[in-house]
Amino acid sequence: MSTPTVRRRRLGAQLRALRDDRGLTLEDVAEKSGNFTTAKLSRLETARTAAKAADVETLLDLYGVEDDELRTALLALTKAGAQRGWWQSYRDVLSPVYEDLISLEAEASTVRMWQAGLIPGLLQTGEYAREITTATAMSAAVEARVDALVEVRLARQAVLTREQPLDLWVIIAESALRTRCLGEGVMREQLARLDSLTRRPNINIQILPSDAPPHVGQTGSYSILGFEGHMDLDVVHVESLTSSLYIEDGGQVSVYRDAFERLRAAALPVEESADRITQMRKTHEH
Repeated sequence: MSTPTVRRRRLGAQLRALRDDRGLTLEDVAEKSGNFTTAKLSRLETARTAAKAADVETLLDLYGVEDDELRTALLALTKAGAQRGWWQSYRDVLSPVYEDLISLEAEASTVRMWQAGLIPGLLQTGEYAREITTATAMSAAVEARVDALVEVRLARQAVLTREQPLDLWVIIAESALRTRCLGEGVMREQLARLDSLTRRPNINIQILPSDAPPHVGQTGSYSILGFEGHMDLDVVHVESLTSSLYIEDGGQVSVYRDAFERLRAAALPVEESADRITQMRKTHEH
């Protein structure tokens, strides 16, 4: 599926809640308004379609919403949902699914990530990103876009240093830190970056040792993107070689949250993980 912006999803959830609170069905609203079909209403509530301010005002009037603060907030969401993000200037090199991920990261307040094979993109150096992007390119089209894709990956990292920085908690398999990069000094610089990132208050990194017993993370890597005050909007992102999957069902998202807690318990504590990274970095200095 293609995931809309969080603002659109939040607006859709609010509109759906207002309709449900009044005991109205989609058919009821379509009949009362005269301006909407059930299909159009459904697309607005599920954020498949960007809402227009006039349509939102019509619905708020129909639902009898007199709270000026709520009306202002929902109309602000309507306008913000149509805004362009910086990544849209890279549309010629990004897949729609990748655009979705960047959009979600830009809106998220937290990310909880398990990575079995790579240093996560939000923590990568430029040279490491280049090696990984080149190594995982499975088409000539991707190979031709490596420079632009590396630019995008580094630009994504701005979420870590914005005014209200992303709260990032990452668990990385130790084997990912032992990757033998082809470029001289690439892994040394990457480990040095991880070492420095462990000192930031909004970033926690844990290492899952190579000799750990069987664990739930062996089923694959994933990220949980969280949105403050709106747990119902949390999304799980699961990426494979040829596709990405977004999971929004609350019950399924809870399963991934529980799995992440198991992985946190199995991994080295944060301070021990920082020491392990420092030790590994030092071995690359000789």
